[in-house]
Amino acid sequence: MEYKKELEELILAVIHQGGSDLHLGAGRVPSIRVSGELIFLVKRPIITQEDMLSILNEVLDKTKVKKFLEDQEMDFSYDFHGEVRLRGNAFFQKGLINMVFRLVPKVKTMTELHLPPILAELARKKQGFFLVVGPVGQGKSTTLSAMIDVINNEQSRNIVTIEDPIEHVYIPNKSIINQREVGIDTKDFNTALKSVFREDVNVIMIGEMRDSETMSIAVTAAETGHLVLSTLHTNNASQTIDRIIDSFPGNQQDQIRSQLAASLLGIFSERLIPKITGGLIPAYELLLNNNAVANLIREKRTNEIDVVIETGLQLGMIDLNHSLLELVRAGEISIENAYQYSLNPKGLEKML
Repeated sequence: MEYKKELEELILAVIHQGGSDLHLGAGRVPSIRVSGELIFLVKRPIITQEDMLSILNEVLDKTKVKKFLEDQEMDFSYDFHGEVRLRGNAFFQKGLINMVFRLVPKVKTMTELHLPPILAELARKKQGFFLVVGPVGQGKSTTLSAMIDVINNEQSRNIVTIEDPIEHVYIPNKSIINQREVGIDTKDFNTALKSVFREDVNVIMIGEMRDSETMSIAVTAAETGHLVLSTLHTNNASQTIDRIIDSFPGNQQDQIRSQLAASLLGIFSERLIPKITGGLIPAYELLLNNNAVANLIREKRTNEIDVVIETGLQLGMIDLNHSLLELVRAGEISIENAYQYSLNPKGLEKML
């Protein structure tokens, strides 16, 4: 079997069907995810362990294959003829090799992604800390790429991204863009973040905040005149703030709470909802930091932030239920899906 050709045919199947992910695993047929649903390619043969090892050797060099077999899991990126990039993850289950490839969409505009224009305003800020949050696969990286695109096309700034792996590839326009991949261009997130202060940087994009040290450096960078953009796997704004603070030892929590209150620009939480006509559309929650929010953070009253968002529509904030309601009224999504993705279905029911 020509494994490179086989892999490329499967990637093309994902592209042609408007899919997002390709799943490969020893002992089963390939499958792809389209509009949130898994489709099994039953006409394809069952993949063997030998097949998976051969495919692995097509996407990773020998050094990385050796490291994968030692560590038993690995993130990587894969370039498909310079036209499409994919983010990959290889892992073992029951001793068998599995891989998941996610298509990284080309950098799109806010309008193309159906994102609120206020995100472009936040991207134009000179300093502060802005987070895009949500579960895996809900468009966080794509949203950040649209914000970077705004900066790149409008301002002369030095942008440094720290990613694992690099996903969207940017073409510099008015800005300098240096993209650093963990494991290739830098040892780890923390090492890259510490050195970024000596690189005359304006904008720092951190692919994911994974530990308290990364969070601490990111918040400090935002305080010292940088615009810092990053992601977290949390459900909403209040949970995000609690997650950040709780990741620090008790004797450091007051300090990080004070820093966060001062430096936070906002938190954008999103979900990709299946559209009635096919495809996906984002529903979202947006918290914007102001004096009221900053005081709630300092005073350990983050449980009240949800109410601030619900009553802050005139200030540009929006809660998830209002976003879902707008999509239902516009005929974009079904009421059933609105309930399914709501974090407060009873509240949504009252609004409907």
